[in-house]
Amino acid sequence: MNPAAAASHAATRPAQYSDDALWAAVRAEGNRQEAQLELIASENHTSREVIAAMGTVLTNKYAEGYPGKRYYGGCEHVDVVEDIARDRAKQLFGAAHANVQAHSGTQANIAALMALLKPRDKVLAMSLDHGGHLSHGHPKNFSGVFYEFHSYGVERGSERLDMDKVREQALAVRPALIMAGASAYSRLIDFAAFGAIAKEVGAKLLVDQAHIAGLVAGGVHPSPVPHADVVTMTTHKTLRGPRGGLVVCNDENLAKAINSAVFPGGQGGPFMHVIAAKAVALREALDPSFARYAKQVVANANVLAQTLAGRGLRIVSGGTDNHLMLVDVTPMKLTGKDAENLLHAVDLTCNKNLIPYDQNPPVKASGVRLGTAAITSRGLGEDHMRLLGGWIADVLANPTDTSVAARVRREVAELTRAFPIYA
Repeated sequence: MNPAAAASHAATRPAQYSDDALWAAVRAEGNRQEAQLELIASENHTSREVIAAMGTVLTNKYAEGYPGKRYYGGCEHVDVVEDIARDRAKQLFGAAHANVQAHSGTQANIAALMALLKPRDKVLAMSLDHGGHLSHGHPKNFSGVFYEFHSYGVERGSERLDMDKVREQALAVRPALIMAGASAYSRLIDFAAFGAIAKEVGAKLLVDQAHIAGLVAGGVHPSPVPHADVVTMTTHKTLRGPRGGLVVCNDENLAKAINSAVFPGGQGGPFMHVIAAKAVALREALDPSFARYAKQVVANANVLAQTLAGRGLRIVSGGTDNHLMLVDVTPMKLTGKDAENLLHAVDLTCNKNLIPYDQNPPVKASGVRLGTAAITSRGLGEDHMRLLGGWIADVLANPTDTSVAARVRREVAELTRAFPIYA
């Protein structure tokens, strides 16, 4: 069953509730999601069951610790919930151990770094300017405050990672840890090569697969689990679950260190209602239909990128192998901020994004990041991507033409009505 077709949300205020202002905002957000096509690569539309799990009485339960070893009484039922989530995560990603308590992807990275490093140890990670993540060494993030980060990036010509260059940097830096993974890199990541480099320089390998977790689960991106010491991820994005984090590994000693780093290292009581929702999403991802979904996400991204390129827009690195792409809008005499606003005005939601070697600051940027996970959940296919690519190109090529904007917005509305998120 297609979760996008089967799901529902609280679009109206339940009769017994009295917080009118709050429920009006919830209703407005539900209407916004239905009326707009979501192209933000880090967002998705969960199933009705995932949403329902987050609204259960599990939110009432304090459960510091882990199943069978809690610091509170009355945890016999939430222990079952957490064990279900852990077992499904291990099965889905082929790992011996899983921690499902991390509140977010960043907190999963906090735990992994605490488990693998001492303060001020050296880390080699992807440059934030080239597609890395804030928790991979931004100077104001915990990672950059407590550890000494060095960065690798993409090559100017290909705009892709050159693993020989990564190896050279690793040999020069001699880090205690190498991080792989990105938030704005559209090509397959060679985890086997990262693993070999880490072994050569005596480093641990941490893979943050936040963006591609669902693609790994669906078998359309290589898995990092056989090559990495620790793998972190978010459970939203392509995995299509609730907002949260997850950590897997195969080493018993590292599993103990990660558990201690999550609790009591970085968190107190776990969000048991969210862990229940993670369990639901993991069960959905184990179903064969999820592999078909992941395959469609990648197919849609490829067609969208080709369509945009055919209309004269430059796709960073020349295309995409996953769910996202970076579009350089400078040939249109636009900034990324301009493009984001123009597309939002016609109900196409995306985000401005730096491109490699960007000459603009992050608040303006030279590109936009587009993703296909959410629109694929909605039921859209390749033919719709050709329509969508045409709309984007029309709007960006005619930024002051109100008639073009009016037409595109009308056509977007027709498509969103034909493919509702929640019936």
